[in-house]
Amino acid sequence: MFEKIAEKSLNALGWEIDNHWPLDLDQCVMIAAPHTSNWDALYARLALKALGVNVRITIKDSYMKFPFGPFVRAMGGIGINRRPKKEGEERPSMVQLMADLFKDHPKLVMLVTPEGTRSKQEKWKTGFYHVAITANVPIALAYMDYSQKKCGVGKIIYPTGDIEVDMAEIMEFYSKISAKFPEKFSVDQRYSHNS
Repeated sequence: MFEKIAEKSLNALGWEIDNHWPLDLDQCVMIAAPHTSNWDALYARLALKALGVNVRITIKDSYMKFPFGPFVRAMGGIGINRRPKKEGEERPSMVQLMADLFKDHPKLVMLVTPEGTRSKQEKWKTGFYHVAITANVPIALAYMDYSQKKCGVGKIIYPTGDIEVDMAEIMEFYSKISAKFPEKFSVDQRYSHNS
């Protein structure tokens, strides 16, 4: 029922849903771009709800406690604790902790915004790629294209371990997407062949 409401809400706003979401996909890292406006989150949430995709967002585990905990969990938050398990041990890497979540959650779609900010970034954070490789899961490319008023999941990438090749494919996809504020969006110039 909520899926239909979300779809009709998007349609009423003039948006079309792009559905390249495989029904048998239980685990992936999902990246969402471009991220230049607060409106992106609303359209992305509606599109993913219409597709029946329940995304989770990693957050510092202290936010999972009262009073914020119930709200953060309802919004899809999943806690990350980087403290060493034993005195004297090194802090585990964020990539490893995020990858380990896929062992504990057989159905996990982990949403990441690799730009990290709504300001223009010519270098994306590549942690999402390393998480996908470490966890052996695909990468879903979610987007909001304001010129076509189209949003959803446009492609699934199965990373090969060759970051240059895989990231170039991801940048090629996002280079054709129009942000709400185009002047604030850039693909990662290190991997773009269009620059």
